[in-house]
Amino acid sequence: MTSPKIVAGLSALTDRYDVLLCDVWGVIHNGREAFPAACRALARFRQGGGEVVLISNSPRPNAQVVNQLDGLGVPREAWSLVVTSGDATRKLLAERAPGPAWKIGPDRDDVLYEGLGLRFADLEDARFISCTGPFDDERETPEDYRERFCRAIERKMPMICANPDIVVQRGSRLIYCGGALAQLYEALDGEVHMAGKPHAAIYELACGEAQRLKDGRLDRARVLCVGDGPRTDLRGANAQGLDVLFVANGIHGQEILAKGGLDIAMIDHVFETEGVTATWTLADLVW
Repeated sequence: MTSPKIVAGLSALTDRYDVLLCDVWGVIHNGREAFPAACRALARFRQGGGEVVLISNSPRPNAQVVNQLDGLGVPREAWSLVVTSGDATRKLLAERAPGPAWKIGPDRDDVLYEGLGLRFADLEDARFISCTGPFDDERETPEDYRERFCRAIERKMPMICANPDIVVQRGSRLIYCGGALAQLYEALDGEVHMAGKPHAAIYELACGEAQRLKDGRLDRARVLCVGDGPRTDLRGANAQGLDVLFVANGIHGQEILAKGGLDIAMIDHVFETEGVTATWTLADLVW
Protein backbone atom coordinates (compact mmCIF):
# COMPACT_ATOMS: atom_id res chain seq x y z
CA MET A 1 0.00 0.00 0.00
CA THR A 2 1.35 3.43 -0.98
CA SER A 3 1.28 6.12 1.70
CA PRO A 4 -0.58 9.35 0.88
CA LYS A 5 1.59 12.31 -0.01
CA ILE A 6 1.55 15.16 2.51
CA VAL A 7 0.56 18.54 1.06
CA ALA A 8 0.78 21.91 2.77
CA GLY A 9 -2.67 22.98 1.64
CA LEU A 10 -5.32 22.86 -1.05
CA SER A 11 -3.42 25.45 -3.11
CA ALA A 12 -0.86 22.76 -3.98
CA LEU A 13 -3.56 20.79 -5.84
CA THR A 14 -5.55 23.42 -7.70
CA ASP A 15 -3.86 22.75 -11.05
CA ARG A 16 -4.86 19.07 -10.85
CA TYR A 17 -8.57 19.29 -10.04
CA ASP A 18 -11.68 21.11 -11.28
CA VAL A 19 -14.22 19.74 -8.80
CA LEU A 20 -14.12 18.92 -5.09
CA LEU A 21 -16.59 16.48 -3.52
CA CYS A 22 -16.08 17.68 0.03
CA ASP A 23 -17.29 16.12 3.27
CA VAL A 24 -18.92 18.44 5.79
CA TRP A 25 -18.76 17.22 9.42
CA GLY A 26 -15.16 17.04 10.59
CA VAL A 27 -13.83 18.94 7.57
CA ILE A 28 -15.58 22.32 7.51
CA HIS A 29 -17.36 22.24 10.88
CA ASN A 30 -17.68 20.12 14.02
CA GLY A 31 -21.40 20.47 14.57
CA ARG A 32 -20.97 23.50 16.83
CA GLU A 33 -18.72 25.87 14.90
CA ALA A 34 -17.32 26.33 11.42
CA PHE A 35 -13.61 25.95 10.66
CA PRO A 36 -12.70 29.35 9.15
CA ALA A 37 -9.47 28.18 7.47
CA ALA A 38 -11.29 25.33 5.70
CA CYS A 39 -14.05 27.67 4.54
CA ARG A 40 -11.48 30.13 3.19
CA ALA A 41 -9.68 27.32 1.34
CA LEU A 42 -12.88 26.19 -0.40
CA ALA A 43 -13.80 29.78 -1.27
CA ARG A 44 -10.33 30.32 -2.80
CA PHE A 45 -10.74 27.14 -4.84
CA ARG A 46 -14.02 28.44 -6.23
CA GLN A 47 -12.53 31.87 -6.93
CA GLY A 48 -10.02 30.10 -9.16
CA GLY A 49 -12.82 28.58 -11.24
CA GLY A 50 -13.32 25.29 -9.38
CA GLU A 51 -16.62 23.88 -8.14
CA VAL A 52 -17.24 22.56 -4.60
CA VAL A 53 -20.00 20.02 -4.09
CA LEU A 54 -20.53 19.39 -0.39
CA ILE A 55 -21.38 15.70 -0.01
CA SER A 56 -22.86 14.94 3.40
CA ASN A 57 -24.19 11.85 5.11
CA SER A 58 -26.82 13.97 6.82
CA PRO A 59 -30.14 12.10 6.72
CA ARG A 60 -31.95 15.34 5.93
CA PRO A 61 -32.55 16.86 2.47
CA ASN A 62 -30.03 19.47 1.34
CA ALA A 63 -32.16 22.52 2.19
CA GLN A 64 -31.96 21.71 5.90
CA VAL A 65 -28.19 21.20 5.69
CA VAL A 66 -27.85 24.58 3.99
CA ASN A 67 -29.77 26.13 6.90
CA GLN A 68 -27.40 24.44 9.34
CA LEU A 69 -24.35 25.67 7.43
CA ASP A 70 -25.72 29.20 7.49
CA GLY A 71 -26.33 28.94 11.22
CA LEU A 72 -22.78 27.77 11.86
CA GLY A 73 -21.32 30.62 9.84
CA VAL A 74 -20.13 28.64 6.82
CA PRO A 75 -20.08 31.24 4.02
CA ARG A 76 -22.00 30.41 0.87
CA GLU A 77 -18.92 31.41 -1.11
CA ALA A 78 -17.29 28.20 0.17
CA TRP A 79 -19.56 25.84 -1.77
CA SER A 80 -21.40 25.50 -5.06
CA LEU A 81 -24.15 23.10 -3.99
CA VAL A 82 -24.97 20.46 -1.38
CA VAL A 83 -25.87 16.78 -1.87
CA THR A 84 -26.93 14.68 1.10
CA SER A 85 -27.56 11.08 2.00
CA GLY A 86 -31.12 12.21 2.71
CA ASP A 87 -31.49 13.30 -0.92
CA ALA A 88 -30.28 9.91 -2.15
CA THR A 89 -32.28 7.95 0.45
CA ARG A 90 -35.66 9.47 -0.40
CA LYS A 91 -35.76 7.34 -3.55
CA LEU A 92 -35.33 4.15 -1.50
CA LEU A 93 -38.10 5.22 0.87
CA ALA A 94 -40.48 6.24 -1.92
CA GLU A 95 -40.18 2.76 -3.41
CA ARG A 96 -41.54 1.31 -0.14
CA ALA A 97 -44.37 3.79 0.41
CA PRO A 98 -46.83 3.71 2.04
CA GLY A 99 -45.07 1.31 4.40
CA PRO A 100 -45.75 1.41 7.24
CA ALA A 101 -42.25 2.03 8.62
CA TRP A 102 -40.85 1.81 12.12
CA LYS A 103 -39.09 5.17 12.34
CA ILE A 104 -35.89 5.43 14.40
CA GLY A 105 -34.38 8.87 14.86
CA PRO A 106 -34.97 12.31 16.37
CA ASP A 107 -37.90 14.48 15.32
CA ARG A 108 -35.54 16.98 13.66
CA ASP A 109 -35.00 14.42 10.88
CA ASP A 110 -38.69 14.16 9.97
CA VAL A 111 -38.19 16.48 6.99
CA LEU A 112 -36.69 13.43 5.26
CA TYR A 113 -40.21 11.99 4.86
CA GLU A 114 -42.08 15.04 3.61
CA GLY A 115 -44.12 14.33 0.49
CA LEU A 116 -43.29 10.61 0.31
CA GLY A 117 -46.67 9.31 1.44
CA LEU A 118 -45.16 7.06 4.11
CA ARG A 119 -47.09 5.87 7.15
CA PHE A 120 -45.44 4.94 10.44
CA ALA A 121 -46.12 2.27 13.04
CA ASP A 122 -44.48 0.66 16.03
CA LEU A 123 -42.11 -2.27 15.58
CA GLU A 124 -44.80 -4.95 15.78
CA ASP A 125 -46.92 -3.46 13.00
CA ALA A 126 -44.27 -2.05 10.62
CA ARG A 127 -42.99 -3.65 7.41
CA PHE A 128 -39.52 -2.10 7.42
CA ILE A 129 -37.25 0.17 9.49
CA SER A 130 -36.26 3.68 8.51
CA CYS A 131 -33.28 4.84 10.58
CA THR A 132 -31.71 8.30 10.61
CA GLY A 133 -29.81 7.78 13.89
CA PRO A 134 -30.49 7.13 17.57
CA PHE A 135 -33.53 8.75 19.12
CA ASP A 136 -31.16 10.48 21.58
CA ASP A 137 -27.62 10.67 20.23
CA GLU A 138 -26.37 12.42 23.38
CA ARG A 139 -27.09 9.37 25.55
CA GLU A 140 -27.90 6.25 23.53
CA THR A 141 -25.53 3.66 22.07
CA PRO A 142 -26.26 0.91 19.55
CA GLU A 143 -26.54 -1.61 22.39
CA ASP A 144 -29.69 0.17 23.56
CA TYR A 145 -31.35 -1.19 20.38
CA ARG A 146 -30.11 -4.80 20.42
CA GLU A 147 -33.24 -6.41 21.89
CA ARG A 148 -35.59 -4.51 19.55
CA PHE A 149 -33.39 -5.29 16.56
CA CYS A 150 -33.52 -9.01 17.35
CA ARG A 151 -37.31 -8.84 17.32
CA ALA A 152 -37.28 -6.94 14.02
CA ILE A 153 -34.96 -9.49 12.44
CA GLU A 154 -37.26 -12.31 13.56
CA ARG A 155 -39.94 -10.53 11.52
CA LYS A 156 -37.51 -10.22 8.56
CA MET A 157 -37.78 -6.44 8.50
CA PRO A 158 -35.23 -4.72 6.23
CA MET A 159 -33.64 -1.46 7.41
CA ILE A 160 -33.14 1.64 5.29
CA CYS A 161 -30.44 3.74 6.95
CA ALA A 162 -30.31 7.38 5.87
CA ASN A 163 -26.94 8.16 7.49
CA PRO A 164 -24.13 5.60 7.04
CA ASP A 165 -21.73 7.52 9.33
CA ILE A 166 -20.71 5.48 12.38
CA VAL A 167 -19.71 8.52 14.45
CA VAL A 168 -19.26 12.26 13.90
CA GLN A 169 -17.69 15.02 15.93
CA ARG A 170 -20.01 17.27 17.92
CA GLY A 171 -17.77 19.84 19.49
CA SER A 172 -14.99 17.82 21.10
CA ARG A 173 -17.07 14.63 21.42
CA LEU A 174 -17.80 11.74 19.09
CA ILE A 175 -21.48 10.78 18.89
CA TYR A 176 -23.12 7.73 17.33
CA CYS A 177 -24.92 8.06 13.99
CA GLY A 178 -27.31 5.89 12.00
CA GLY A 179 -24.45 3.84 10.56
CA ALA A 180 -23.59 2.52 14.01
CA LEU A 181 -27.14 1.17 14.37
CA ALA A 182 -27.03 -0.28 10.85
CA GLN A 183 -23.70 -1.92 11.65
CA LEU A 184 -25.23 -3.71 14.64
CA TYR A 185 -28.31 -4.68 12.61
CA GLU A 186 -26.11 -6.28 9.95
CA ALA A 187 -24.02 -8.03 12.61
CA LEU A 188 -27.25 -9.60 13.88
CA ASP A 189 -27.95 -10.83 10.29
CA GLY A 190 -30.40 -8.07 9.48
CA GLU A 191 -30.85 -6.69 5.94
CA VAL A 192 -29.64 -3.09 5.49
CA HIS A 193 -29.97 -0.69 2.54
CA MET A 194 -28.05 2.63 2.36
CA ALA A 195 -27.55 5.30 -0.30
CA GLY A 196 -25.07 7.65 1.40
CA LYS A 197 -21.28 7.39 1.52
CA PRO A 198 -19.62 4.97 0.83
CA HIS A 199 -22.43 3.68 -1.41
CA ALA A 200 -22.63 4.48 -5.11
CA ALA A 201 -25.97 6.31 -5.18
CA ILE A 202 -24.75 9.50 -3.50
CA TYR A 203 -21.67 9.68 -5.76
CA GLU A 204 -23.81 9.25 -8.85
CA LEU A 205 -26.01 12.10 -7.62
CA ALA A 206 -23.04 14.33 -6.70
CA CYS A 207 -21.17 13.70 -9.96
CA GLY A 208 -24.34 14.36 -11.94
CA GLU A 209 -24.73 17.71 -10.20
CA ALA A 210 -21.03 18.50 -10.75
CA GLN A 211 -21.40 17.69 -14.45
CA ARG A 212 -24.31 20.10 -14.65
CA LEU A 213 -22.20 22.81 -12.99
CA LYS A 214 -19.45 22.19 -15.57
CA ASP A 215 -21.88 22.56 -18.51
CA GLY A 216 -22.04 18.84 -19.16
CA ARG A 217 -18.29 18.26 -19.15
CA LEU A 218 -16.84 16.31 -16.23
CA ASP A 219 -13.45 14.62 -16.25
CA ARG A 220 -13.50 12.23 -13.30
CA ALA A 221 -9.68 12.27 -13.25
CA ARG A 222 -9.99 15.92 -12.21
CA VAL A 223 -12.45 15.27 -9.37
CA LEU A 224 -11.01 15.18 -5.83
CA CYS A 225 -12.87 13.78 -2.82
CA VAL A 226 -12.07 15.48 0.51
CA GLY A 227 -12.91 13.79 3.80
CA ASP A 228 -11.88 12.54 7.22
CA GLY A 229 -13.79 9.24 7.39
CA PRO A 230 -11.99 6.11 6.15
CA ARG A 231 -15.14 3.96 6.21
CA THR A 232 -17.28 6.49 4.37
CA ASP A 233 -15.36 9.22 2.54
CA LEU A 234 -12.31 7.16 1.56
CA ARG A 235 -14.01 3.83 0.93
CA GLY A 236 -16.64 5.49 -1.22
CA ALA A 237 -14.09 7.47 -3.24
CA ASN A 238 -11.91 4.37 -3.69
CA ALA A 239 -14.87 2.39 -5.02
CA GLN A 240 -15.56 5.16 -7.54
CA GLY A 241 -11.90 5.36 -8.64
CA LEU A 242 -11.63 8.99 -7.50
CA ASP A 243 -8.60 10.70 -5.95
CA VAL A 244 -8.80 11.48 -2.23
CA LEU A 245 -7.48 14.19 0.08
CA PHE A 246 -7.56 12.79 3.62
CA VAL A 247 -8.09 15.36 6.39
CA ALA A 248 -6.32 13.72 9.32
CA ASN A 249 -7.58 15.94 12.14
CA GLY A 250 -11.10 14.50 12.05
CA ILE A 251 -12.51 11.37 13.66
CA HIS A 252 -9.01 9.81 13.82
CA GLY A 253 -7.26 13.02 14.85
CA GLN A 254 -6.33 11.93 18.36
CA GLU A 255 -4.51 8.87 17.02
CA ILE A 256 -2.82 10.40 13.99
CA LEU A 257 -1.78 13.71 15.55
CA ALA A 258 -0.86 12.32 18.98
CA LYS A 259 2.80 13.33 18.54
CA GLY A 260 1.98 16.88 17.51
CA GLY A 261 2.24 16.36 13.74
CA LEU A 262 1.10 14.05 10.98
CA ASP A 263 2.13 10.49 11.80
CA ILE A 264 2.26 8.76 8.42
CA ALA A 265 2.89 5.39 10.05
CA MET A 266 -0.36 5.78 12.01
CA ILE A 267 -2.22 6.91 8.88
CA ASP A 268 -0.97 3.80 7.09
CA HIS A 269 -2.11 1.68 10.03
CA VAL A 270 -5.60 3.20 9.98
CA PHE A 271 -5.83 2.77 6.22
CA GLU A 272 -4.63 -0.83 6.33
CA THR A 273 -7.12 -1.63 9.08
CA GLU A 274 -10.00 -0.14 7.07
CA GLY A 275 -8.78 -1.36 3.67
CA VAL A 276 -8.67 2.11 2.09
CA THR A 277 -6.16 4.45 0.46
CA ALA A 278 -5.76 8.17 -0.14
CA THR A 279 -3.80 10.17 -2.69
CA TRP A 280 -2.98 13.15 -0.48
CA THR A 281 -3.19 14.12 3.18
CA LEU A 282 -2.92 17.14 5.47
CA ALA A 283 -3.82 17.78 9.10
CA ASP A 284 -6.61 20.34 8.54
CA LEU A 285 -8.13 21.65 5.35
CA VAL A 286 -6.31 24.92 4.66
CA TRP A 287 -5.36 26.89 1.57
